[in-house]
Amino acid sequence: MVTQSGWIYLIPCYPLVAFLLNVFFGAKVLKEKAAWVSIAASVLSFFTALPFTAGCLQGKIYSDRFPWIAAGNGSLDFGYLIDPMAAVLIFVVTLVGTLIVVYSTGYMRSDAGYHRFFAYVSLFMSAMTTLVIANNFLLFFIAWEIMGLCSYLLIGFWFEKPAAAKACKKAFLVTRVGDIGLFLGILTLFTLFGTLHFEDIKDMAQTAAGNPLLPAAAFLVFCGTIGKSAQFPLHVWLPDAMEGPTPVSALIHAATMVAAGVYLLARAFPVLALSPDVMKIILYTGTGTAFVGAFIALGATDIKKVLAYSTISQLGFMVAAMGLGAVNAGFFHLVTHAFFKALLFMGAGSVIHGTGTQDLRELGGLFPKMKSTAWTFLIGALAISGIPPLAGFWSKDEILTASHGNNFIFTVLCVSAFITAFYMFRLFFLTFLGKEGAKSGHAHESPLSITGPLWVLAGCSLLAGLPGSPFMGMWLQNFLSGTRHGAHEPQAALMMISTALGAAGIAFAALFYLAVPGLAKTAEAVLRPAGSGLEKSMNSVASGIGTLFMKAGSFQNFFDKYFVDGIVNLSGYAAQLAASSIRRIQTGLVQHSLLVAFAVLMVFLYCGMK
Repeated sequence: MVTQSGWIYLIPCYPLVAFLLNVFFGAKVLKEKAAWVSIAASVLSFFTALPFTAGCLQGKIYSDRFPWIAAGNGSLDFGYLIDPMAAVLIFVVTLVGTLIVVYSTGYMRSDAGYHRFFAYVSLFMSAMTTLVIANNFLLFFIAWEIMGLCSYLLIGFWFEKPAAAKACKKAFLVTRVGDIGLFLGILTLFTLFGTLHFEDIKDMAQTAAGNPLLPAAAFLVFCGTIGKSAQFPLHVWLPDAMEGPTPVSALIHAATMVAAGVYLLARAFPVLALSPDVMKIILYTGTGTAFVGAFIALGATDIKKVLAYSTISQLGFMVAAMGLGAVNAGFFHLVTHAFFKALLFMGAGSVIHGTGTQDLRELGGLFPKMKSTAWTFLIGALAISGIPPLAGFWSKDEILTASHGNNFIFTVLCVSAFITAFYMFRLFFLTFLGKEGAKSGHAHESPLSITGPLWVLAGCSLLAGLPGSPFMGMWLQNFLSGTRHGAHEPQAALMMISTALGAAGIAFAALFYLAVPGLAKTAEAVLRPAGSGLEKSMNSVASGIGTLFMKAGSFQNFFDKYFVDGIVNLSGYAAQLAASSIRRIQTGLVQHSLLVAFAVLMVFLYCGMK
């Protein structure tokens, strides 16, 4: 049943109002109250979205559109669409976003740009919620680009640091490469269908089957995902994005910006499914990224960089699921990942807040001093490692189940899952157990504004996978697809393999970093150079692509300067020459005017006689 409601527009409007208030009144009027404005806006968005999520649970779909401009044989409209997929994601985004904003009040309290930070975060939340409820590719793309602007502002929040200034420019420019592809893909879709509405394209997709423009549109749309969701080879911006404040890392890496690329694939899936070659590209890109991200994380020494490459790897799992056609499995992992990755990043922020460092070589033995942070971080590490019954197990297991028919993909994803458990517990053991590091002596637990959201997210990381588990009849996947067969049937053998991979990764990490401490030095001597070498190789590939775009830009500049501008300048010069010639006979003398009139008359008479 399709329903309309004007209240839906308030979901992104609350954070937008908070952004405007903090921009215009934050510095001199609101000051420390700027945080409360952003918190209130996020809470209102969350509670405004709840009834619509509940309505979708009862079988309702909320949809509305209004015309913007006519374009060719079609029109460009704006509006909203809250179907099961949007209902789940708007719940996750507003909940996790609210927790991150609350967390930020403690983490950013002493920062000079306090009000500016919350202004940027509120604009980001407004753009993300708009993207989730958008009913067409045009509005989706507008929100997508505003999110790109916000990521630039947030990553470069401490712009006085050269590394932060460089990182925000890198993020902005690298993601623009993918965005160019997405924009061209949207134009191609409009050429094919005369509309950009998700539901219209879904209904009309079969009519374009066999059209050579369809695979082109599918691939170009996927380019947007490669940039925004940090897939190889455009993944290089995400690790550098750690230069922003840790709440920004949680915001970008959890349910929000990077997840938008996976959500884009889910929305565009009716088009992607009709392009088998593009689906293979998506599958192998996601699988390769899952392995590469996990492998590089093995040797990283920065606590946030480990988690950044972890995000790249987990996004690879989601993209691979989309390439396999397992949309619900990929989306399920997006939901569970939102909770445990936000928890891990915010836990890392708590460690940085309590110790003043994020270098693993300076940490260790923090468990007794930061018990809340340690316990919640442990829950997040178990969840991402795929240990049952935590959330990550159910969603990752379904992706492995979907890939079981392809031996190569299944093997690579299994190896990636094992590596994930190993590097996560390497991170946990080096941070919280073992002997104290150089910066651990004066460590202290973070305030309640930081640890409170950690415990809420820890609870979500425990329970968020149950709706998609066999215990609830794979309810989430069936809800998303609208049928009782929306999930891959669980297989006991594969569930045992998935559990064994996670357990083996943890066991090996414990062996190297706890049981036999001498092995840790050997492991680090191998893992750090290997991970660093692979990272440099991947960066070289990305640099090569950047060089190609620079050369293409140089050629475009040459073409524009000497051909396009040349034609314009030539026409102007011709007009000047003609005007200069005519001006010579415009003397103002009567006899000259009579002479011209007589000459023209003679020409007319001659032509008439001919």
